Amino acid sequence: MVDWERVRRDLLAGKPILLYDFAGREEEVDMVFYAGSIDYRSIYTLRREAGGLICHAISEAVAKELGLPYLSDLLSSISQLSGLTSRRLRYGDAPPYSIYINHFSVRTGISDKDRALTIRRFHDVVELVVSGAPEEARRIFYSEFVAPGHVPVLVSRGIGRRKGHTELSIAIAEKLGLAPSVIIAEMLDEGDSMALEKAEKYAAEKGLILIKGDEILKEMGGV
Repeated sequence: MVDWERVRRDLLAGKPILLYDFAGREEEVDMVFYAGSIDYRSIYTLRREAGGLICHAISEAVAKELGLPYLSDLLSSISQLSGLTSRRLRYGDAPPYSIYINHFSVRTGISDKDRALTIRRFHDVVELVVSGAPEEARRIFYSEFVAPGHVPVLVSRGIGRRKGHTELSIAIAEKLGLAPSVIIAEMLDEGDSMALEKAEKYAAEKGLILIKGDEILKEMGGV
Protein backbone atom coordinates (compact mmCIF):
# COMPACT_ATOMS: atom_id res chain seq x y z
CA MET A 1 0.00 0.00 0.00
CA VAL A 2 1.33 3.45 -0.94
CA ASP A 3 1.97 5.89 1.89
CA TRP A 4 0.61 8.94 0.06
CA GLU A 5 1.40 11.34 2.89
CA ARG A 6 5.04 10.29 2.71
CA VAL A 7 4.97 10.67 -1.08
CA ARG A 8 3.75 14.24 -0.65
CA ARG A 9 6.37 15.03 1.99
CA ASP A 10 9.17 13.59 -0.13
CA LEU A 11 8.15 15.49 -3.25
CA LEU A 12 7.80 18.79 -1.41
CA ALA A 13 11.18 18.21 0.24
CA GLY A 14 12.84 17.87 -3.16
CA LYS A 15 13.20 14.09 -2.95
CA PRO A 16 12.26 12.00 -6.00
CA ILE A 17 9.95 9.04 -6.25
CA LEU A 18 10.19 6.25 -8.80
CA LEU A 19 7.27 5.39 -11.05
CA TYR A 20 6.72 2.16 -12.99
CA ASP A 21 4.00 2.04 -15.63
CA PHE A 22 2.63 -1.42 -16.47
CA ALA A 23 3.66 -4.89 -17.57
CA GLY A 24 3.04 -5.13 -21.30
CA ARG A 25 3.35 -1.37 -21.86
CA GLU A 26 6.69 0.44 -21.77
CA GLU A 27 7.69 -1.53 -18.67
CA GLU A 28 9.93 1.36 -17.64
CA VAL A 29 10.64 3.19 -14.40
CA ASP A 30 10.84 6.98 -14.34
CA MET A 31 12.41 9.19 -11.69
CA VAL A 32 9.93 11.91 -10.71
CA PHE A 33 10.51 15.24 -8.94
CA TYR A 34 7.97 17.91 -8.09
CA ALA A 35 8.82 20.92 -10.25
CA GLY A 36 8.22 23.35 -7.40
CA SER A 37 11.04 21.73 -5.42
CA ILE A 38 13.61 21.44 -8.22
CA ASP A 39 17.11 22.86 -7.94
CA TYR A 40 20.23 22.23 -10.01
CA ARG A 41 21.12 19.23 -7.81
CA SER A 42 17.85 17.60 -8.86
CA ILE A 43 18.82 17.93 -12.51
CA TYR A 44 22.24 16.49 -11.73
CA THR A 45 20.55 13.51 -10.05
CA LEU A 46 18.20 12.97 -13.00
CA ARG A 47 21.10 13.16 -15.39
CA ARG A 48 23.43 10.86 -13.47
CA GLU A 49 21.06 8.46 -11.70
CA ALA A 50 18.18 8.24 -14.21
CA GLY A 51 19.77 9.14 -17.54
CA GLY A 52 16.69 9.49 -19.73
CA LEU A 53 15.24 12.62 -21.31
CA ILE A 54 14.50 15.21 -18.61
CA CYS A 55 10.98 16.54 -19.26
CA HIS A 56 8.53 18.91 -17.59
CA ALA A 57 5.04 17.36 -17.46
CA ILE A 58 1.90 19.46 -17.00
CA SER A 59 -1.83 18.87 -17.21
CA GLU A 60 -3.84 19.29 -20.39
CA ALA A 61 -5.95 21.98 -18.71
CA VAL A 62 -2.85 24.09 -18.03
CA ALA A 63 -1.55 23.52 -21.55
CA LYS A 64 -4.84 24.74 -23.03
CA GLU A 65 -4.74 27.91 -20.94
CA LEU A 66 -1.21 28.60 -22.18
CA GLY A 67 -2.02 27.72 -25.79
CA LEU A 68 0.49 24.87 -25.91
CA PRO A 69 -0.23 22.29 -28.64
CA TYR A 70 0.79 18.67 -28.93
CA LEU A 71 3.87 18.47 -31.13
CA SER A 72 2.29 15.63 -33.12
CA ASP A 73 -0.57 17.95 -34.08
CA LEU A 74 1.89 20.58 -35.29
CA LEU A 75 3.83 18.04 -37.35
CA SER A 76 0.60 16.64 -38.82
CA SER A 77 -0.13 20.08 -40.27
CA ILE A 78 3.09 19.95 -42.34
CA SER A 79 2.46 17.78 -45.39
CA GLN A 80 5.96 16.35 -45.78
CA LEU A 81 6.13 15.46 -42.06
CA SER A 82 2.58 14.30 -41.43
CA GLY A 83 3.37 10.68 -42.25
CA LEU A 84 5.79 10.56 -39.33
CA THR A 85 2.93 11.14 -36.90
CA SER A 86 0.73 8.33 -38.22
CA ARG A 87 2.90 5.56 -36.79
CA ARG A 88 3.06 4.50 -33.15
CA LEU A 89 5.62 2.71 -31.05
CA ARG A 90 4.71 -0.79 -29.90
CA TYR A 91 2.76 0.35 -26.82
CA GLY A 92 0.42 2.24 -29.12
CA ASP A 93 -0.15 5.59 -27.42
CA ALA A 94 0.01 9.02 -29.00
CA PRO A 95 3.05 10.91 -27.64
CA PRO A 96 2.56 13.63 -25.01
CA TYR A 97 5.23 16.02 -26.32
CA SER A 98 4.53 19.71 -26.78
CA ILE A 99 7.20 22.37 -27.39
CA TYR A 100 10.74 22.56 -25.96
CA ILE A 101 11.52 25.69 -23.96
CA ASN A 102 14.27 27.76 -22.32
CA HIS A 103 13.88 30.70 -19.99
CA PHE A 104 15.26 33.81 -21.68
CA SER A 105 17.83 34.42 -18.92
CA VAL A 106 19.76 31.14 -19.28
CA ARG A 107 23.24 31.05 -20.79
CA THR A 108 22.87 28.12 -23.24
CA GLY A 109 19.98 26.27 -21.59
CA ILE A 110 21.57 22.83 -21.12
CA SER A 111 23.49 23.07 -17.84
CA ASP A 112 21.96 21.77 -14.63
CA LYS A 113 21.55 25.32 -13.35
CA ASP A 114 20.04 26.55 -16.63
CA ARG A 115 17.49 23.74 -16.82
CA ALA A 116 16.59 24.16 -13.15
CA LEU A 117 16.01 27.88 -13.77
CA THR A 118 13.77 27.19 -16.78
CA ILE A 119 11.82 24.58 -14.85
CA ARG A 120 11.29 26.68 -11.73
CA ARG A 121 10.08 29.69 -13.72
CA PHE A 122 7.78 27.54 -15.85
CA HIS A 123 6.45 26.01 -12.64
CA ASP A 124 5.61 29.55 -11.49
CA VAL A 125 3.61 29.94 -14.69
CA VAL A 126 1.73 26.69 -14.06
CA GLU A 127 0.94 27.76 -10.50
CA LEU A 128 -0.50 31.04 -11.77
CA VAL A 129 -2.85 29.11 -14.06
CA VAL A 130 -3.93 26.80 -11.25
CA SER A 131 -4.47 29.72 -8.86
CA GLY A 132 -6.85 31.42 -11.27
CA ALA A 133 -4.56 33.94 -12.96
CA PRO A 134 -4.22 32.58 -16.51
CA GLU A 135 -3.76 36.02 -18.08
CA GLU A 136 -0.72 36.74 -15.92
CA ALA A 137 0.57 33.22 -16.61
CA ARG A 138 0.32 33.79 -20.36
CA ARG A 139 1.95 37.22 -20.08
CA ILE A 140 4.95 35.79 -18.26
CA PHE A 141 5.22 32.73 -20.47
CA TYR A 142 5.15 34.63 -23.76
CA SER A 143 7.49 37.38 -22.55
CA GLU A 144 10.09 35.30 -20.67
CA PHE A 145 10.48 32.03 -22.58
CA VAL A 146 12.03 31.06 -25.89
CA ALA A 147 11.48 28.01 -28.08
CA PRO A 148 12.91 25.67 -29.09
CA GLY A 149 14.92 25.06 -25.95
CA HIS A 150 16.34 22.36 -23.74
CA VAL A 151 13.31 21.48 -21.56
CA PRO A 152 10.68 19.36 -23.34
CA VAL A 153 7.15 20.05 -22.14
CA LEU A 154 4.90 17.00 -21.87
CA VAL A 155 1.12 17.37 -21.72
CA SER A 156 -0.93 14.75 -19.92
CA ARG A 157 -3.78 13.39 -22.03
CA GLY A 158 -5.54 12.28 -18.85
CA ILE A 159 -5.34 8.93 -17.15
CA GLY A 160 -8.61 7.84 -18.75
CA ARG A 161 -7.19 8.29 -22.27
CA ARG A 162 -3.54 7.41 -21.84
CA LYS A 163 -1.69 5.60 -19.08
CA GLY A 164 1.90 6.68 -19.59
CA HIS A 165 4.36 8.12 -17.10
CA THR A 166 3.20 11.63 -17.99
CA GLU A 167 -0.39 10.86 -17.04
CA LEU A 168 0.52 8.78 -14.00
CA SER A 169 2.84 11.43 -12.57
CA ILE A 170 0.29 14.22 -13.10
CA ALA A 171 -2.39 12.02 -11.51
CA ILE A 172 -0.14 11.67 -8.45
CA ALA A 173 0.42 15.43 -8.21
CA GLU A 174 -3.29 16.17 -8.48
CA LYS A 175 -4.18 13.49 -5.93
CA LEU A 176 -1.75 15.09 -3.48
CA GLY A 177 -3.14 18.58 -4.03
CA LEU A 178 0.01 19.78 -5.78
CA ALA A 179 0.20 21.82 -8.96
CA PRO A 180 0.21 19.54 -12.04
CA SER A 181 3.87 20.25 -12.69
CA VAL A 182 6.43 17.45 -12.40
CA ILE A 183 9.84 16.58 -13.80
CA ILE A 184 10.37 13.06 -15.11
CA ALA A 185 13.18 11.07 -16.74
CA GLU A 186 13.47 7.39 -17.59
CA MET A 187 15.75 5.20 -15.49
CA LEU A 188 18.30 3.70 -17.87
CA ASP A 189 20.82 0.89 -17.59
CA GLU A 190 23.70 -0.08 -19.84
CA GLY A 191 22.19 -0.65 -23.27
CA ASP A 192 18.57 -0.67 -22.18
CA SER A 193 15.95 0.63 -19.77
CA MET A 194 16.47 -0.28 -16.14
CA ALA A 195 14.60 -3.44 -15.16
CA LEU A 196 11.92 -3.12 -12.49
CA GLU A 197 13.82 -5.45 -10.15
CA LYS A 198 16.96 -3.32 -10.37
CA ALA A 199 14.94 -0.14 -9.86
CA GLU A 200 13.33 -1.67 -6.76
CA LYS A 201 16.79 -2.43 -5.38
CA TYR A 202 17.94 1.12 -6.18
CA ALA A 203 14.86 2.55 -4.42
CA ALA A 204 15.53 0.44 -1.32
CA GLU A 205 19.18 1.50 -1.19
CA LYS A 206 18.33 5.20 -1.62
CA GLY A 207 15.27 5.21 0.64
CA LEU A 208 12.92 6.17 -2.21
CA ILE A 209 9.29 5.24 -2.77
CA LEU A 210 8.53 3.23 -5.91
CA ILE A 211 4.93 3.37 -7.12
CA LYS A 212 3.40 1.16 -9.80
CA GLY A 213 0.74 2.20 -12.26
CA ASP A 214 -1.64 -0.46 -10.97
CA GLU A 215 -1.47 1.13 -7.52
CA ILE A 216 -2.43 4.51 -8.96
CA LEU A 217 -5.34 3.08 -10.92
CA LYS A 218 -6.56 1.24 -7.83
CA GLU A 219 -6.40 4.49 -5.84
CA MET A 220 -8.44 6.19 -8.55
CA GLY A 221 -11.08 3.50 -8.66
CA GLY A 222 -9.71 1.50 -11.58
CA VAL A 223 -9.88 4.28 -14.20
